Amino acid sequence: MNKKKILIIDDEQINLDFFDVMLTRLGFQVLMAVDGEEGLEMIREHVPDLIILDNIMPRLTGWELTKMLKKDDAFSDFRNIPIIMFSAMDAVKDKIEGFELGIDDYIIKPFNFSEVLARIRAVLRNHELSQQVVLREKRLTITDSLNKSLIYFTEHLKSPVLGMVESSKSLDVSDPKAVESFKQLVMAEAEQTLAALGGLEDEVKNLLVSEGSVRKAELSLEELEERFREHFRELHDNAGESA
Repeated sequence: MNKKKILIIDDEQINLDFFDVMLTRLGFQVLMAVDGEEGLEMIREHVPDLIILDNIMPRLTGWELTKMLKKDDAFSDFRNIPIIMFSAMDAVKDKIEGFELGIDDYIIKPFNFSEVLARIRAVLRNHELSQQVVLREKRLTITDSLNKSLIYFTEHLKSPVLGMVESSKSLDVSDPKAVESFKQLVMAEAEQTLAALGGLEDEVKNLLVSEGSVRKAELSLEELEERFREHFRELHDNAGESA
């Protein structure tokens, strides 16, 4: 499994150093920023898998940065990055505000690192599960679109074919003009049908390519669970080696 990138944004250097040492030992790739503005640049440059930030910082607070990432369309590319917020305040109002902004977890300082690590694991796992749900929805949407295209084609093909069948029943084959008129009708309908088939073929190819891309990124629940078990085993082994 590729190393998960975790961005720590905190104006207290001691916290940055602590997380850098501990999370690096556990197999994460750690990025650091001393305030919200620097953190924003790191987000743009590295697109981390998880952001851990303090709520009160100079220049750009954790609240302000979170609001930008979750609500501002200019940062929509980063909207789905999970966020864990640190705070020295234990007020219910602050927690509710944070969750309403879109954070994934809220931790009160002073914190216990074992608790923080457990929350990091839970947030990353839940985020991965959410991404898999989105992929499944995309695949279902593609399948639904394909089904609708096939139904539309068959319904619109049926009508002209039935029309030609009815016309053939009353066709006077001894009348050259009637035969020629029927011939022209059949040729016109055949050309339209071939054009529709070509369009349907292109659409099916595009949908199958999209479906294939989604399926490659998609994991079964069993595969996802095994991926996290393997990752957490690695974290445990790394923690044991560094102890």
